[in-house]
Amino acid sequence: MNKQPFLSSLAQLAGAKVFVRDIPVQAEIGLYSHEYGRSQPLTVDVELEVVPSASEQVGDIVNYENIVAWTRDVAAAGHIKLVETFAEQVALACMRDSRVLSARVRVEKPEALAPAIAGVEVLLRRG
Repeated sequence: MNKQPFLSSLAQLAGAKVFVRDIPVQAEIGLYSHEYGRSQPLTVDVELEVVPSASEQVGDIVNYENIVAWTRDVAAAGHIKLVETFAEQVALACMRDSRVLSARVRVEKPEALAPAIAGVEVLLRRG
């Protein structure tokens, strides 16, 4: 059985994005005294622009599981005052992988203004 090439000789991979949406995390987050010492739910979306690769080797790509792990590592690191800081820390964790060219991280804090959902989005670019 002949396997079709990932890219034909007629096309060149011009860009690539990897994303994970709706990552549920519990984080100690917030400015107010009632937010200290307890965790709150967050929902995180991460979208990464990555160096294009036609490889099918897992070691050559940014793995979805790593994105989730990096997000959970930020949540587990301790109390963070601002959702903006949380989003920036997740983006920075992703940018530690040299294949990541930019990181867009959206964090929703559903309990902040319930029933409305509040949050932030940050974009970091290598450069």
